[in-house]
Amino acid sequence: MTKANALGIGTIVRLKSGGPEMTIRRFTNEADTHVACQWFAGKKLEDGIFPVESLDLVKPEAKSA
Repeated sequence: MTKANALGIGTIVRLKSGGPEMTIRRFTNEADTHVACQWFAGKKLEDGIFPVESLDLVKPEAKSA
């Protein structure tokens, strides 16, 4: 399974180099090698396009009952 197969619209990711958590909004090409992400910087909605290989999946935190 390729990294792109593990990611989908709505998946939360972070750049390998750090930074804020981002949500995948769409794949930008047919080869699924780049994704458009969005995130909030304070109250401002930001967006950018990133290579899939530059992203790490953010694992959801376990919620206590």
